[in-house]
Amino acid sequence: MRGEPRIAVYAGSFDPIHNGHLDIVERCRKVFDEVIVAVLSNQEKSPTFSTEERVEIIRAELVGLADCRVESFSGLLVDFVKEVGASAIVRGLRAVSDFEYEFQMALMNRRLNPAVETVFMMPREDYIYLSSRLVKEVYFFGGNLEGLVPPKVLRRLASLPPPGP
Repeated sequence: MRGEPRIAVYAGSFDPIHNGHLDIVERCRKVFDEVIVAVLSNQEKSPTFSTEERVEIIRAELVGLADCRVESFSGLLVDFVKEVGASAIVRGLRAVSDFEYEFQMALMNRRLNPAVETVFMMPREDYIYLSSRLVKEVYFFGGNLEGLVPPKVLRRLASLPPPGP
């Protein structure tokens, strides 16, 4: 008999969400009872899509998954984790270069709230190099993103005005 449900928060800017992110969500679903995809609202990053658009896109991708929900947050992640009753933060690692930053963040989050664990997950090998920044760059230079982002993301990208000079 298990106690409290195991709730994880998978946080990021998700600007835009890509198949590497969705792969991490699927991996989380195997380990946790509930996964909250937490979209960071940070206007200082000059996002391509508004927080509301990113939440809407992700909700459309996760429709029908009762064990997943999507919310936005700002401020300290550990405060959001406590607010939603989660016990774990999930972070994706693509390469060794991600590790140093993520390790620092995990240690700071542990210092701020020792009850919260950080779990690192790697996406499938097909997506190990994929980042939202790279997705946008490839798109704006006319590259093919088929199989790397959901079709709904491709349609949203296509609705954007072309980048300036």
